[in-house]
Amino acid sequence: MKQSSIFIRSIGIAFLSLYSSILFAQTYKPPVFTDSARLKRIEATYPVIDKIYKDYAEQNHFPGLVYGIVVDGKLIHSGSVGYTDLKDKTLATSQSDFRIASMSKSFTAMAILKLRDEGKLKLDDPAYLYIPEMKEIKYLTKDASPITIRNLLTHSAGFPEDNPWGDRQLANTDQELIDLYKKGVSFSNDPGLGYEYSNLGFATLGYIIKKVSGKSYQEYITENILKPLGMTHTYYEYDKVPKELLAHGYRWIDNQWVEQPMLHDGSYGAMGGMITTIEDFSKYVALHLSAWPPRDDAETGPVKRSSIREMQYPWDVNGFSPNNKTTTGRPYPFASAYCYGLRWRRYVDGMTAIGHTGGLPGFGSEWTIYPEYGIGVISFANLTYSNAGTVNIQVADTLLRLSGVKPRQLPPSAILLQRRDELLKLLPDWNNAQASGIFAQNFFMDYFPDKLKAEAAEIFAKAGVPIRPVGDVVPENQLRGYFMIYGEKANIKISFTLTPENPALIQAYHIELVAK
Repeated sequence: MKQSSIFIRSIGIAFLSLYSSILFAQTYKPPVFTDSARLKRIEATYPVIDKIYKDYAEQNHFPGLVYGIVVDGKLIHSGSVGYTDLKDKTLATSQSDFRIASMSKSFTAMAILKLRDEGKLKLDDPAYLYIPEMKEIKYLTKDASPITIRNLLTHSAGFPEDNPWGDRQLANTDQELIDLYKKGVSFSNDPGLGYEYSNLGFATLGYIIKKVSGKSYQEYITENILKPLGMTHTYYEYDKVPKELLAHGYRWIDNQWVEQPMLHDGSYGAMGGMITTIEDFSKYVALHLSAWPPRDDAETGPVKRSSIREMQYPWDVNGFSPNNKTTTGRPYPFASAYCYGLRWRRYVDGMTAIGHTGGLPGFGSEWTIYPEYGIGVISFANLTYSNAGTVNIQVADTLLRLSGVKPRQLPPSAILLQRRDELLKLLPDWNNAQASGIFAQNFFMDYFPDKLKAEAAEIFAKAGVPIRPVGDVVPENQLRGYFMIYGEKANIKISFTLTPENPALIQAYHIELVAK
C-alpha cells in the first residue's frame, strides 16, 4: 500500500460541488448499455492503448502486466505483457491471479455497508462496541472523541500512516491484532481531526466484520459479494490459487528481477490481501459503474446502488493538485479526497474519477472508474510497488481524447421542463409575471419587474429574432439548469433554480447574451 499522502484539507473543500440485501439464486449481471457507434470509436483506440501499456511495462521493468477496459457494464478489452512466473515462463493473461494489495480495501468497506444496511451496525458506532479492547485506548488528549467505524473507513481514526510497516503484517492473526490494542497504540492525531492512511484501520474493520457477522471477513465477503458477482477466481490465500495461474511477485534490483516471498493471508488481508484476475475484477468495476445514474430500477446487485454511491462520496477531502497536467501537457488541476475504501478526484472541468491504488512487496495495481462516461480502467503488475496508476491515467486520457466519447447527460426533470416552458411564455415582456404562480415568495423581492423587462428586451434585441427552436434544458441537477434561445446575431442563455417546495417554484434567474 505505498500511497502518496497529501494533507491539505481546507483547499480541496472548495472544489466539492458535488432492501436490505437478499440471497442470490443466480449470479448478478450488471446492466449492459449498447451503443454501437460509441463502442466502435472506443475500439479504434485499442492499438494505441496496447502500445501504451507495452511501452510502460518495458520502461519500468515489469515482469508482467495485465490490464482491462470496462465500458457500460462489460469488459470490452484486455491485454497482457510478460510473465507471471519468470522461472517457468508462464505468460500473463486476463485469467492470471495477481495480488491487488490496497485495492482490497473497498471490498472490506462494501461489506461494512452491507452489514449497516442489514441493521447490524452503525457507521457512527464507537469501534469499542465491537472490539472491547479499544475502549481503554489512550488518545493524545483527554477530550478526544472515540474512534468510530466511519473514522476507520475514511482514514481519520488518528492512526499514523503505516506504510510499509502494514504491508508486512498481512499474515498476522486476529489475536495479534487484539494484542496490539491491549498493549496500546500510538496516535498521530486525535480521531476525526485529519486524514492519514492507515492499514491498521482496515485490518480493524475486517475484525469488526467477523464480530458482527459471525464469519471471518474472508468468508463474509466471498459469500455476500464475490460469489453473487461471479468472481469465482478470486482468493485471499495464495495457496488456494491454481499454481499455473498465480502471479509471482518480484523486485528489480541491480538490473535483475528478484522473486519476493508471498505472504499468507491473515488479519491484515482486509486491507490488502485479495488475489484476483482482470476478468473477475472487471465484474466488480461494472458493479460500481452500475450505481450510476440514480434511478427507479429494481435492485439486482449484492449491495444497494445507493450504498455504492455512498462508498464513492468524497467524505474526507485531503488534497489539491493545482499543477497537475495531462499526458499531453495540458494543465488539469484536481481536488482529491478519500471515500470508503476508495479514492476520489474531481478535475477542474468537473470530471470525476474514483478508484484505488495497491502496492505490496512484489506487486502494484490500480483501478479507476469515470462514472459520467461509464468507463473503467484496470491494471495489475507483479513488481514491488509498481506505479500502475500513472499508466491508467494515460490510457484513460488517451481513450477519451481519441474516441471523442461524451459524458452521459443527466436527463432534465419534468418540473425543470415545465418551468422552462412557463418562463418562455413570459419572455421578453414579463407581462403578468407576478400572477403566473410559477415564482417563489422571494423572487420579486430580489428581482424587480421593470428591470427584468428592460434587461430581457435589450438582450433579445441584440440577439435578433429567434430562428431556431429553443434548446433543451441542460440540468445541473433536478432543480437547477439552463436552456438556450438561438437568435440571428447571438444566442441567449437563461439559467434558473427551483425551490425545495412541492411543486418547486423559480427562486433564482439569470439571462445573458452568448456569442454565436
